[in-house]
Amino acid sequence: MPIARRDDLRLHYELTPAGGREAGIPVLLVMGLGVSATGWWRTVPILAESRPVIAFDNRGVGRSDRVPGPYSTPQMADDAIAVLDVAGFERAHVYGISLGGMIAQEIVLRHPDRVAGLVLGATAAGGPDAIPPDEATLAFFRRRAEMPASEAVWASVPYSYGSTTRREHAQRIADDLEQRLRYPVEPEPYVAQLTAALWHDACRRLGEVDTPTLVVHGDEDQLVPAANAGLLAAAIPGSKLELWPGASHIYPTDEPEADRSVARFLAEAEGRRQLAG
Repeated sequence: MPIARRDDLRLHYELTPAGGREAGIPVLLVMGLGVSATGWWRTVPILAESRPVIAFDNRGVGRSDRVPGPYSTPQMADDAIAVLDVAGFERAHVYGISLGGMIAQEIVLRHPDRVAGLVLGATAAGGPDAIPPDEATLAFFRRRAEMPASEAVWASVPYSYGSTTRREHAQRIADDLEQRLRYPVEPEPYVAQLTAALWHDACRRLGEVDTPTLVVHGDEDQLVPAANAGLLAAAIPGSKLELWPGASHIYPTDEPEADRSVARFLAEAEGRRQLAG
């Protein structure tokens, strides 16, 4: 089992080699609140068609150590760089979703030379300008830590998936939850990660980002309202904004084309850099 170490912390990661003969720059996947690397199960095969893919369990979840909190996004960004180091890659694209997108912001701000391209999915810059979810949604996610794991993931469905998926594609949701429940999150690490998300604030620093960036969001997202995507895209020079109609927080399940679009963006970012070089 591949393990990256950062001080006394052990971080589990998985490296999927590129399926094609011509492999692009690797991509590091950073997952969101309370979910292990298994949450990327739909995304990894798509991106690995053209590049190596590194996915890891953030501190507190999955097979990584459950260290005491609270956590912070800068701390978790440095965890991600430790994984990249041990995996043996000097540079990679970084694709983060939800809390993982907040961590990805800190990765590119703290370690800009390590990031070839950036994808920020279903996330926000934090700080005073961020658009919060409504109070009922916030209250649910605070209560969620007290629920048994199986009850919590099913109760999260209305907040996580678009209305069309819930109505017409229930099997997609069931398949996702099966993956999530392989390594259910425990209450204390969940709260520690939630604290990192609530205290994240990169809004005044994103103008420093000089990396090809794609901002992706579903327009039905209740957990991180879609207006945050526009704020992110406006703050990052030259970034591209992609809103998926009818998709919610877990947009790769609602809209299977979303990760295909991410793959195209990463290939285009590499092409632009080659031309510039």
